[in-house]
Amino acid sequence: MTSSGKCCLRLTVSIGPWLKSMAFALFLLAGNACAATIAVVLSDNTPFYQETADAIESGLGRDHTIVRIQVSHLGQSESALNNARIIVTIGVKASSNVAQRRGRTPILAVMVPRSWHEEVGKSLLSEGGRMNGTIFIDQPLSRQFHLIKSALPSVTKVGVVLGKETVGRLAELDRQAKAHRVNLVSASLDSNSRLVETIERVLDEAEVLLLAFPDAEVLSRTTAQSVFMTSYRFRDPVVGYSQSLSRAGALLAVYSTPAQIGRQTSEVLSSYLDRDKMSAVHWPQYFSVSVNEHVARSLDIMVPSEQVLLKRVQDAESHD
Repeated sequence: MTSSGKCCLRLTVSIGPWLKSMAFALFLLAGNACAATIAVVLSDNTPFYQETADAIESGLGRDHTIVRIQVSHLGQSESALNNARIIVTIGVKASSNVAQRRGRTPILAVMVPRSWHEEVGKSLLSEGGRMNGTIFIDQPLSRQFHLIKSALPSVTKVGVVLGKETVGRLAELDRQAKAHRVNLVSASLDSNSRLVETIERVLDEAEVLLLAFPDAEVLSRTTAQSVFMTSYRFRDPVVGYSQSLSRAGALLAVYSTPAQIGRQTSEVLSSYLDRDKMSAVHWPQYFSVSVNEHVARSLDIMVPSEQVLLKRVQDAESHD
């Protein structure tokens, strides 16, 4: 017991078929004594998701029971899911599978794209009137434009290339561009479009290519080299949505790490456990900025340090 009288037991179990009986017995013992039992379902066993789960546990402290479940073992974990106060799902696969279960247990889906939430996730998570919340993996567009203006204040034209799944975001992109006093140069891909030619048409006018969100038609393993090489030919930098894009050739990127998403998740959970209420949608609250210094030198572009840029973006958001 802590000095406040709360239970200090925390149970972390990766549930597999052979652990089913033992895990559930421990789960029941813990659940009778602790403040709350939280099931955390991971889409897979990669470090990306494990680090998020670790940060959730660390942020919650030792007053709650955490049952960690791989989505591949969901069928052997019904008792744990049914007895949880709330279920946290990490990634699309876990969120989709858990949301399709019958039940009223609240779900907090984290590290999912906004596109998934808008297309199928929102209806799945709320089925039957179930309380739910979502923490996107995407960065808000306003944050990406803040980064561009913080790093490259003289830029007046930002280019975007959109596929059929993201062309619906064009109006939102245009609003954000105008709010940050830049002009948007856009083009969309269709069945007759060639990616490189489309990017060339945009960069012929724009000063920066913004990869605002994942779009497999524009950026994939097979197209990434062409995208970056084309931007390099035009001497126009790329601004991306992930650290991996910065490493691959983008000059700048804004993103949230698993630890940052996990920290935010633990805070949302703590608020829910205290008030039994949860906001439906959360953009990433904590984020990082990455600068590819090699690209900056190659393009002869002077940009502030990552620490300076992060502070500038945070300050800009505080005035939004």
